[in-house]
Amino acid sequence: MAEKIRKISCWRRTPLFLLLEKIKLWPSKQGVLHGVKTFEASSDSYAYILTHCGEKILVRNSKNSRAARWLRNKWYIKTCEKCAIPEWKMNKYVSTVFRQGRVPVFIEKQRKDNLIL
Repeated sequence: MAEKIRKISCWRRTPLFLLLEKIKLWPSKQGVLHGVKTFEASSDSYAYILTHCGEKILVRNSKNSRAARWLRNKWYIKTCEKCAIPEWKMNKYVSTVFRQGRVPVFIEKQRKDNLIL
């Protein structure tokens, strides 16, 4: 029997940090999809990402960035061979649904209050 994949639902205009914490994938500029091992927010605007293949990346929080667009639109050329992203994670990523509109203000405020930097 095939396992049923639970769909993830995200708001379309979610800030990049919230999107990365939920999806745990990072698209590089070359179109390679990496698995996120650790995610450390150093401030409200910047964070460090450590991938499974050992790359350390400094990223800026933005709703309109290239990485945010690539994650929302599910664009990638290939997956990183060193990161070895499992098949179930790719199936879950492909089945993720992004709802139209913005994140409601009360949800955004609640997330910021719970976020410890």
